[in-house]
Amino acid sequence: MILQLWYSHMSRPTPELLKPRKTPRQTRSAVTIEAIHCATIQVLLTGGIGRLTTTRVAERAGVSVGTMYQYYPHKQALLFALVERQFNLIETAMGNATTHLMGSDLRTIAHGVATAWLDAKMADMVASRAIYGISAEFDLSELMSRAAQCMTEVLDALLASACDAQFADRQSAAFMLAALLGGSVRVVMEAAPSEENFARLRRELPEACYAYLMAASRSVVA
Repeated sequence: MILQLWYSHMSRPTPELLKPRKTPRQTRSAVTIEAIHCATIQVLLTGGIGRLTTTRVAERAGVSVGTMYQYYPHKQALLFALVERQFNLIETAMGNATTHLMGSDLRTIAHGVATAWLDAKMADMVASRAIYGISAEFDLSELMSRAAQCMTEVLDALLASACDAQFADRQSAAFMLAALLGGSVRVVMEAAPSEENFARLRRELPEACYAYLMAASRSVVA
């Protein structure tokens, strides 16, 4: 299984090969791109990645195949754009949340960050589940590294502002907090995406984050 995953990783296209032909610069173009993205998700959910073609997406989006090719040269570029779009939406949501939480106590920070993360990941459950299903198709190491660095930086700044705690290694604490957030949600999304488990995440992830931050800060407080 490990070798299978390694070989599949080696054969997956990298982000440089998946760049769109052009990016939307006008409102009309942005609307077209959004329609294409929504249509892609719908086609994925009804037929899976094996039946997804640019022609099917164009028909569902109500655009011509020529318009599709203006932005995406092939379906891999289109799918990668969906993944990148999701990453960007989550980065923006977490950046906004941490800005509002600056200067709060540790419990408020933990609960606020966990809630913001869950809100961002579950804002469009249909899209999130479709994207988790296609993410294995690509080499996302560069994108994942960028996202992890961004999350670590914003959480590091947030922890630095905590009014009731200090950390011996704040950057490591920020990284581990990001790992706790990302790992827990991904496991549930991929392995057991039930309403019961999502409700449990809502109840327990904020407390898990708070418990970790308390443990990580005790070495200084003590």
